[in-house]
Amino acid sequence: MPVYTTKVVWTGGHDGELTCGNGPKMSFSAPPALQGRSGVMTPEDAFVGALNMCFHLMFLWAAERLKIHLVSYECEAEGHVVDLLDRTSTFKRTVLKPAIKVKANSVKRVGKALEWARKYGLVANSIKAPVVVEPTIESEP
Repeated sequence: MPVYTTKVVWTGGHDGELTCGNGPKMSFSAPPALQGRSGVMTPEDAFVGALNMCFHLMFLWAAERLKIHLVSYECEAEGHVVDLLDRTSTFKRTVLKPAIKVKANSVKRVGKALEWARKYGLVANSIKAPVVVEPTIESEP
């Protein structure tokens, strides 16, 4: 069973540096509305980004297996937060909006690839907020 690691070091104020077990380092902060600074990653950005990246990679995995001729893929993701009565917050729902372009002979298989990407995505399966997928699919000859 894989184990993924990260390390966080406080760099002052409401800022820190994240080092991922795979090597990358990045600065992060609280969101500007919560005494953080703009222009760097926030935990909320990382959460929504992790969902988006995982879905993307699982879609590519499915597209390869289903022999989909992918032309382009972009996906915007949203994480909708709700503030609760006890002054805590949670992600109420997440929305993935993949814009997918494929060769015309692959269109029928895209729905199955999206289904597999959602079904087998580690991050989507690990969060309690609903994950809604709203794709736009185009084809070209």
